[in-house]
Amino acid sequence: MLLTAGRVVTPARILAPGWVHVDGDRIVATAVRAHRAHGTTTMVASLVTERPEVLAASVAGLADLADDGLLAGIHLEGPWLSPRYAGAHDPDLLTSPTPQAVDALLEAGRGHVRMVTVAPELEGGLDAVRRLSGAGVLAAIGHTDATYDIACAALEAGAGVGTHLFNAMRGLHHREPGPIAALLEHPDAYVELVSDGVHVHPAALRLAARAKPDRTVLVTDAMAAAAAADGDYRLGTLTVEVRDGVARLAGSGAIAGSTLTMAAAVRYAVQVAGLPLEDVVRAATAAPARLIGLDRVGALEPGFRADLVVLDEALDVQRVLHAGVWV
Repeated sequence: MLLTAGRVVTPARILAPGWVHVDGDRIVATAVRAHRAHGTTTMVASLVTERPEVLAASVAGLADLADDGLLAGIHLEGPWLSPRYAGAHDPDLLTSPTPQAVDALLEAGRGHVRMVTVAPELEGGLDAVRRLSGAGVLAAIGHTDATYDIACAALEAGAGVGTHLFNAMRGLHHREPGPIAALLEHPDAYVELVSDGVHVHPAALRLAARAKPDRTVLVTDAMAAAAAADGDYRLGTLTVEVRDGVARLAGSGAIAGSTLTMAAAVRYAVQVAGLPLEDVVRAATAAPARLIGLDRVGALEPGFRADLVVLDEALDVQRVLHAGVWV
């Protein structure tokens, strides 16, 4: 059983939001430890759209966990997103970015906000990309109805990655190629992919990975049901139904994040999409670390933190070493 709450109060600290993993009559772990057991030794927490005061409080709480080294940073996926491509974000809470709103959330994060997803076609969208980039924060193009030209302008303004490519964005069309083509052809842009067989077809996964062999990043886009059981969950203000491991919004059926672990993403990319193991490992390790500017993690190299994952021939996790300790 995985319990989630806006605040979890422990003797040591307050986690906001927080997760508690319960097995029988025992507390087993937090969400960080649950993902670590599946091979994720470094994790960034993503926050969905919420009211400004709630989002700021959540950012501040996660910044405490980043201070403690449990998280490598924070990703804000909202609230500056396109209502047309809201996905699992409450459309009533979406808004256009202002300098004051951007600064407020960055200040709440105390330097731990590493990435912010923005729909650049919104009023103030390109200015927000410039402001984020100027503050050393990775600006991402996602949940967007941007045309090809606007997406190119965002990349020139400093955006560096596409949030879960293909999903929640204007599609690829031969007369209006949109943000997908802009991201795939830009030499410096990275692309995120959710490799779970639900978000993208294996052919789309191969298309992106072959176009960007060194700048493809596997992400889980995982919500609270990852490494947990089917059931009903909350994602921000919305209800999510998880059935057969697939998370969808109650009522609309829209995909609502995933229940993916990184180990499962690696297995799918290799065993189903047929991508080379070395390319997939890079997309799950070195590429994301390089993308968000992490130092001395993401590779087996002298001087790097001693993180590694032992897999069997089926690519199932057998053991996990985190910071030199078997966990």
